[in-house]
Amino acid sequence: MSLKQTARNKKGVDPMNTQISISNKQLLRQQEKRESNARSYPRRIPLAIKKAEGVYITDVEDRTYIDCLAGAGTLALGHNHPVVIEAMEKVIHDRLPLHTLDLTTTVKEQFVDELFSSLPEGFRERSKVQFCGPTGGDAIEAALKLAKTATGRQSILTFQGGYHGATHGTMSISGNLSPKRKVQGLIPDTHFLPYPYTYRCPFGKGGEEGHQISSTYIENLLDDPESGILPPAAMIFETVQGEGGSIPAPVEWLKEMRRITKERGIPLIIDEVQTGIGRTGKMFSFEHAGIVPDAFVLSKAIGGSLPLSVVVYDESLDTWEPGAHIGTFRGNQMAMAAGTATLKHVKENLLDVHAEKLGAHLLQSLKQIQQNVPEIGDVRGRGLMIGVEMVDPSLPQNRSGSYPAHPELASQIQRECFNRGLIMEVGGRNGAVIRLLPPLILTDEQAYEVIRIFDEAVRASLKV
Repeated sequence: MSLKQTARNKKGVDPMNTQISISNKQLLRQQEKRESNARSYPRRIPLAIKKAEGVYITDVEDRTYIDCLAGAGTLALGHNHPVVIEAMEKVIHDRLPLHTLDLTTTVKEQFVDELFSSLPEGFRERSKVQFCGPTGGDAIEAALKLAKTATGRQSILTFQGGYHGATHGTMSISGNLSPKRKVQGLIPDTHFLPYPYTYRCPFGKGGEEGHQISSTYIENLLDDPESGILPPAAMIFETVQGEGGSIPAPVEWLKEMRRITKERGIPLIIDEVQTGIGRTGKMFSFEHAGIVPDAFVLSKAIGGSLPLSVVVYDESLDTWEPGAHIGTFRGNQMAMAAGTATLKHVKENLLDVHAEKLGAHLLQSLKQIQQNVPEIGDVRGRGLMIGVEMVDPSLPQNRSGSYPAHPELASQIQRECFNRGLIMEVGGRNGAVIRLLPPLILTDEQAYEVIRIFDEAVRASLKV
């Protein structure tokens, strides 16, 4: 798939509203006055959205942007995809219930059928599903409760750099220190292990040697009678750390984690909230390693743009009592209908394969830019989940040969992209990683435009 140049970012005027009656600044000021100080995205992406379609969003001043944030990975099919809209409209037209708690409906059973048919053969026959509250964080909470109930243990093994949500429990098992500083009493018996981060290897080695040391360390820790860690209830991780900086774990390391946990009877939970539904080039990201976890969590794309989250797990863990995990909105019928439509469309149109191929082209193009820009320390990713880490090459390298993070430059590049009609997010360690999470429907022509704008933004930022 080639990345060909296409027409410039289009500017549209709504024929029903040719007069701009309100500005982005006005709405942003109103939002600032009335909304919580915890709001985040408007601080970095200063616009008010009027309409959205496909990979484009248009603000109230009729400026159009390519959306490579896509609801933090939620919009697998982009904004207002026809198959999703049709599924939603059918629910309303047929006067189906919108809210059912965990009572079943034909819509729900069709969703489960489609979800289970997407699972690896052998796993689908022994799978159970728990419908959770509307966020991925709630489903992670459910997965932890499930593992603790099934094992009778309480220790949780998690990883440095991981992100699993913003609830009290999920924050406890996430690596980011900033939100924890003013929140006391986090979940005890949570143990953070080294994740294989090649560019900033915790062992100062990187590459194959780095992830082998990580595996050896973890296996030794679990077998050491004086490790200080009681037999764990579960191990949890993302196969590609999202908020941690789009860091893909090596396939061999993933296989080792499955072997290590399986041999010791430790339930393995994989967080597929951001990686699931084709994003990394497979329907589920753990399929790259040919492994099957004991449980995995889905949210974001699984609801077809609407709030929905589930835990899919091996039936051997299904030992909890009725009502062990509940949630008023776990029966979101419209989200299930939209999710079914999304799953079908991804599979029928091979969008996971498309994500893998287009992601490879984007990585190649970004690495070509990197060759002439020493401030780009690392380009990495899997499928359409890509990170570009900005560094300061004027400062000394660390022992593993990487330069210090440069968050100011990352933010400047993000602003320059935004000013040119491209929305991307920053994240990762120190906020120095520019992240690309476009819809899976991104075309090669649109991808070329993304690269062209990004290249311009980098050049402009380095002249500042």
